[in-house]
Amino acid sequence: MNERKLETMEKSELAREYFFKGYNCAQSVALAFTEELGMSEETVARTVSGFGGGFGRMREMCGAVSGMVFVLSVLRGYGEPVSGDPKTACYALIQKAVHRYKEANGSYICRVLLGLDEAEGTPVAEERTAQYYEKRPCPNLCACAAGITAELLHQTQEG
Repeated sequence: MNERKLETMEKSELAREYFFKGYNCAQSVALAFTEELGMSEETVARTVSGFGGGFGRMREMCGAVSGMVFVLSVLRGYGEPVSGDPKTACYALIQKAVHRYKEANGSYICRVLLGLDEAEGTPVAEERTAQYYEKRPCPNLCACAAGITAELLHQTQEG
């Protein structure tokens, strides 16, 4: 197995493991890239904590996608108020990532991925039990997003 494929699989599995530890989807994906981000686990987890549950459990944009966008933005984004090439390159990368995710999973909307007609209407997260994990596609969605992120980071290596 080539090194790139192995790294992608490792990041995918790491994101899955973080979800099983109790982190939300956005945290799980972002935490898989803590070393690359150059941030502490606590800083990464806090920074993306509100993106879980499709933005604070509103079941909008999937948290795994939000985590993916966060990582790609920090590592391949731009930091100046610009237009043109840097902004275009960043947006193109994000669109590529989100399109890949949608192709793999059918949607990037949390409630659609969970099979819900609408959000539950409460910010209170469910207790993490064996039954919770059995009915949730989230560990696999986190793994998918982390894999796409690793692949795109490799394809867009600087230098």
